[in-house]
Amino acid sequence: MADTPIISIKHVTKRYPGVVALDDVSVDIRQGELHSICGENGAGKSTLMKILSGVITEYDGQIEVRGESVNFRGTRDAEACGLSIIHQELNLVEELSAAANVFLGREHTSSLGLLNNRKMNAETSELLKQLECDVHPQAIAGSLRVGDQQLLEIAKALSLNSEILIMDEPTSALTESEVERLYRVIDHLREKGVTILYISHKMDEVFRLSDRITVLRDGKLVKTLEKEETTPREITHLMVGREIEEIDLGDSRQVGDVVLEVNNLSLPWPGHARAWRLKEISFELRRGEILGIAGLMGAGRTELLECLFGASEETPAGKVLLENQLVRFRNPNEAKRAGVAMVTEDRKRLGIFAQMCVRENISMCTLEETVTSGVISRKKEAEIVDDSVARLSVKTAGPESSITSLSGGNQQKTIIGRWLLTKPKVLLLDDPTRGVDVGAKAELYRLMDQLCREGIAIILTSSELPELLTVSDRILVLAEGRMTAEFDRSEASEAAIMEAATESALPHG
Repeated sequence: MADTPIISIKHVTKRYPGVVALDDVSVDIRQGELHSICGENGAGKSTLMKILSGVITEYDGQIEVRGESVNFRGTRDAEACGLSIIHQELNLVEELSAAANVFLGREHTSSLGLLNNRKMNAETSELLKQLECDVHPQAIAGSLRVGDQQLLEIAKALSLNSEILIMDEPTSALTESEVERLYRVIDHLREKGVTILYISHKMDEVFRLSDRITVLRDGKLVKTLEKEETTPREITHLMVGREIEEIDLGDSRQVGDVVLEVNNLSLPWPGHARAWRLKEISFELRRGEILGIAGLMGAGRTELLECLFGASEETPAGKVLLENQLVRFRNPNEAKRAGVAMVTEDRKRLGIFAQMCVRENISMCTLEETVTSGVISRKKEAEIVDDSVARLSVKTAGPESSITSLSGGNQQKTIIGRWLLTKPKVLLLDDPTRGVDVGAKAELYRLMDQLCREGIAIILTSSELPELLTVSDRILVLAEGRMTAEFDRSEASEAAIMEAATESALPHG
C-alpha cells in the first residue's frame, strides 16, 4: 500500500441545530485498504461518509484526496474524483427500471441523441451477474424487494468504476447467502485495488473484511486500530463507552392463551411459475410469546406479516382467528382497530413520514385520543409523545425535530413507539433491528421482552439468526413460501434453522 493516504480527513466538524454530528474528526485512509467505520447510531458515521461523497457540502475542516485538498459541491464532483457511495437508505427512483437507475444521469445515447437502452440493459445485466443477482434489467425498481434494491444500489456504484467506494451498512437488508455473495464481490474489488470505506454494526463482518477499524462515539474520533491488534469485544466497548453485557432477559416468560390462529394461509402469485408466494401456512401464537420467523430472502417472511396485517397485494386464502374470532382484514386500518400492529422492514418507504417531525410521526395513529371538543389537544399529544420518547430512549434534540435528522435506529424506535400507542394485542415486527447498532439492539430486545411480559404477542422476522435465537420462544422456518420446520427455544440452533431454510419445497397439490 502507498505511504501517502488516499484520503486525509482533517479536523472535520459538522453542526446541526442542537446537535454536533461530528466534532474535530481526523483520520487517514490508506490506498487499497478496507477501512471499517464503527459506532452506535448517531455516532457520526453516516455524516462523515456523506461529507466524503459530496452529499453534505457545508462543514468545517479539510478533506484531501490523493494529497490534494477537495471541496465537493455535490456527488458528481465526488464521482469525478473516483469516489462513490452506497447509502444505507436506498436512493432509487422507484418508477424507473433497474437499468435506468444504474445509469441515471449518465445514460448511454446513440449518435442521434436517443437513449441506447439495449447497451444499458446489457451492461446492467452484466453488473447484476457479477453480484449473482437474477433481477431483469427492465424490472421496475419499486417492484423489487429491499434485498434486491440494495444489490441494485451496489450495481449502480460498481458501474462508476470508482477507485474509492463507501459502503454504508450494505448488508443490512441482505440474507446470509446474499452477504456471502457480497463478500465475494468485495474480495474481487480489492484485488483490483479499490479502496473501501465500510460502515457496519456487525462485528463478524468488520473482522472478516477489515484491514483497520476506526471507532466514532458521539461525533468524536475514539481510536483507529489494526484489525490484528483488537477484538470484537474491545471495538464494541469503544463504540458504547461501556461493556455490552450478555443479553440476559431474566426468567423464562410465561405464555398465555392462544391469541392468533392461522390455518392453511396461502398467498397467490399471479403469473409466476410457483403460483404461490405462501402455501398452506398454519401456526398458533400465544399471549406473551415471541414467535420468530426465519428464512432466506424470498422465503415469504414479509409476505406472511403483510397478510396478517391486511397489507398484501393479493387476497390471501385460508383462515385467521384473532381471539377465536374469524378475521379478514381488507386493509391495515382494519387490522389496527382489531389490535394488530406492524413495523415494516422498509423504514424509508413504509415507516417514517419524512416531511413530519418526531412528534407527528409518533402520534400519527392515535391522534383521536388527543382530541377534545373536536380539536387536537397539543398538551395531551405532547404527553403521550414525551412518554414514548422516554420509554424507548429515542435520541432526539426534541419532539419538534425533523424525523430525518434522527439516526436510522432512532427513527425505528419512533415507529415502534407509534404502534405501541395503539395498544396492540399482536405486534408484527419485520426485521426491526435492520441498521440498528449493538447497544440499541439490546434495548429493543429488552423492550420486546417487557412487552411480552405485559401480555402482547409478537411475531418477529429477522435476517440474523442469533437475534431470533436470543429473543424467540419458538421459531418457524419458511423456504420458498412453505413452512419447513418449527423449533422450540431449547432445540433451535443456527445449523438446524439454516438446513430447514435451504430445503427446497416439495411439490404439493
